[in-house]
Parts: sequence; structure tokens; C-alpha cells
Amino acid sequence: MSSARIGMVTVSDRASRGDYEDKGGPAIRAWLDRVLIGAWEPVVRIIPDEQALIEATLVELTDNEECCLVITTGGTGPAARDVTPEATEAVCQKMMPGFGELMRAASLKVVPTAILSRQMAGIRGKSFIVNLPGKPSAIDDCLNAVFPAIPYCIDLIGGDYLQADPAQCNVFRPPHAVKR
Repeated sequence: MSSARIGMVTVSDRASRGDYEDKGGPAIRAWLDRVLIGAWEPVVRIIPDEQALIEATLVELTDNEECCLVITTGGTGPAARDVTPEATEAVCQKMMPGFGELMRAASLKVVPTAILSRQMAGIRGKSFIVNLPGKPSAIDDCLNAVFPAIPYCIDLIGGDYLQADPAQCNVFRPPHAVKR
């Protein structure tokens, strides 16, 4: 069985130039390393806040690199250069609004400014794309909230089978779901 490929995209002008240490991408990797069991391979990108480049990167990771899951960090706020959600929506065939709603609800328990975040999720082919905020603690909060539904969503769209350590994350698959 081959490894599932997971794209991790840090969207940050400063990190892409090397002016700022990328903390979002490593936070995603650490969370996945802790939670996922089974073979998986990270496909990492650090890019500036440019909508066309974000779109091209998402297409590359889904269509060419065949990542079943692409997780972005950064570019979800209200600032003029925060365009990750717009890029995600432009490349997805279906948007999954419940994921953004749940991430904001989880984050609002921690900080009142979470309502300013525009994280979202969508489907492109056999890939699931999810936008997370840039702060490592918010990445953790958001993944803890939504990841239980992500593997089954990927199953439904024909992507790779992801498994999680139940002691770390209780992934839900209905009893009738086909085990691979």
C-alpha cells in the first residue's frame, strides 16, 4: 500500500522571503505526526500571499502531487493580502461550510477575535482542502475540532484512507463505511 500524500502550505509573505520563521507548517506537521498512524508523506510549500500563486499551488498539490488532503495555514484574516479563502474557493468544485463554522466556534472559546478568521474547506477532485489560521495554537484548536470528520470525507470523495490514533483523535466513520 502506498503512502497517503498530504500537502502543507504556509501562506506568508514574510516566511516565503525568509524574514520570518515558518511556525504554521511545522505545527501542522507536528499535529499530523502525533495523530496519524500508517504511512503518509508530507508535501510542503511556503508561498507568499498572492492569490494566483495560492491557486496554482493548490492545483499542483491536488492534481499533480495527488495529495488527498491539503492543509493551508495563514492568509485567512481580514487584511487586504489575506486571500487564501478566495484562492481555495476558486479551485474547489464543492465548498464544505460546516468546517469553517466549527473551526471558528472552537477558536471563539479561546479568543474573541477568532470571529475575524475566514478559514474554510472544500473539495477538488479526490482531494480535501482546509484553510487554517497561522497561529500554531489556533492550528491545534482547529484540527482538534474538525479532523474527526476529515478521513471519512476523504473516503467519500475517493481519496486515500487516513487512520488516526484513537487516543489522539477519535475519527468518525459510520458502521457501514468500507474499511480499506
